[in-house]
Amino acid sequence: MIIITGGSGFIGSNIIRSLNQKSYTNILVVDNLTKGTKFTNIADMKISDYIDKIDFRVSILKNTHYLSKIEAVFHEGACSDTTEWNGKYMMDNNYQYSKELLNWCLKRKIPFLYASSAAIYGHCNKCFIEEQKYEQPLNIYGYSKMLFDHYVRLQLPKASSQICGLRYFNVYGERENHKKKMASVVFHMYQQLKNGDNPKLFIGSKNFKRDFIYVKDVVLINLWCLENSISGIFNCGSGIALSFEEIANTVLNHYPNNIIEYIPFPPKLEEYYQKFTKANLAKLQSEGYKKSFHTISEGVQNYIKWLKYKESLIK
Repeated sequence: MIIITGGSGFIGSNIIRSLNQKSYTNILVVDNLTKGTKFTNIADMKISDYIDKIDFRVSILKNTHYLSKIEAVFHEGACSDTTEWNGKYMMDNNYQYSKELLNWCLKRKIPFLYASSAAIYGHCNKCFIEEQKYEQPLNIYGYSKMLFDHYVRLQLPKASSQICGLRYFNVYGERENHKKKMASVVFHMYQQLKNGDNPKLFIGSKNFKRDFIYVKDVVLINLWCLENSISGIFNCGSGIALSFEEIANTVLNHYPNNIIEYIPFPPKLEEYYQKFTKANLAKLQSEGYKKSFHTISEGVQNYIKWLKYKESLIK
């Protein structure tokens, strides 16, 4: 059995999809379905069981559940809202929960792969390298992710089973609808265009550059790391920085009658906004990862096609 926390979320559900395509269905999904609409992400997939996140945390702490013969854990469950400032909630959800699960896996020698984040780098504008001296998070979300990476670094030298952290950059693609304001710029632009509006960008967006990576590439990296027993903390991006304006123009290639509209940049975001990210992939590549990435044109085309297909099913 493979356990996937956040299994009905964005990246977790895409990992399940890929495992199903490999005919693997013995999957335990751990999640919080208080927002019940997330069920649509896994409604078309095959899993063997589901357990609520709180019940799961109690189970691993007290060892009261039937969890046995676990092949791996993909820990994708977290609060990914970079505008959330409830530090107590964020640290419990992203840090303490992650520690509990990691220690449970270490005791049982279960491979543990988890979602870290490029938010750890903050205003770093050139050296996106997986070293502590380049880490300067801008918000409590980034801090919670950074602190767990620090904890992992302490465990790696003495671990006898796999620990692999992947620092996700700007991931976009299928099954992110539920993320609302935290969904990718590609998703938001598509929604605006679908509703008959022009896509909106902040003034200055031609100078705001991020590393955008298609979710299918993120899944490939996760599964490759598991299959090759890769341990460590690695950047998970495309290695290319593109401006939000370039992303908008890529989306507009599918909507030639629309134009970009620019709106003021909110002053309250200025201090906490990452204006540049670009994954340094040298460490991942040194482990042997050689797969190519979808170009932004390929990823956006696939994604828009999927969004239109999903909408056609409910008309």
